Amino acid sequence: ELDATVILTGRDRTRLEETRERMQGSDHRVESFDLTAADAIPGWLKRIAVETGPIHGLVHSAGIHQAIPLRILTVSKAEELMHTNLTSAIMLVKAFRQRDCSVRGSSIVLLSSVAALTGQPAISVYSASKAALIGFGRAAAMELAGEGIRLNCVAPAYVATEMAETLQNKLTPEQFEAIQQRHPLGIGHPRDVANAIAFLLADTGRWITGTTLVVDGGYTAQ
Repeated sequence: ELDATVILTGRDRTRLEETRERMQGSDHRVESFDLTAADAIPGWLKRIAVETGPIHGLVHSAGIHQAIPLRILTVSKAEELMHTNLTSAIMLVKAFRQRDCSVRGSSIVLLSSVAALTGQPAISVYSASKAALIGFGRAAAMELAGEGIRLNCVAPAYVATEMAETLQNKLTPEQFEAIQQRHPLGIGHPRDVANAIAFLLADTGRWITGTTLVVDGGYTAQ
């Protein structure tokens, strides 16, 4: 809608194609890739940049949410969460700053969460992964500023997505009502987060780097 040409990536090519069909414009590109193959990310992004030209913006919105109480937490579960939510983002940023992969004045947005800023039972490792994104983002933003690349995080609260619906199905009506009550402006929608991301990617955010934009319907104001 903002006249950008978008490269869509994810593991499910069929769903990517379905998304592209719903988008305005005809030059958008689908690139099927599994970000858990973190070592392969730099070479993969380099190939795309060679084929399409340098990229102006990058959004890392891949992530998994698992409620795992400490009493049943295992090393493998902790590593899976950290690898998907944090390591893939780190390697994408490393890849994006390669020569000829991005342009001066480009922007990176990482999807954190209000879980990085507030405490809730059973999501300690998820919260840690999202808080780590904020810490990584601050330091990386300072490193990339000299290269003309901005890096910021967006921290949404509960948003009506498929992942959130999966979580809702595990809750009692009373538990979900309690979550709704924590959002003075109501549950968010994907466009609310997309608007914040677009603001940071575009020239509207040209003087913003190393920070976290909280988009939470008032969740953390209480």
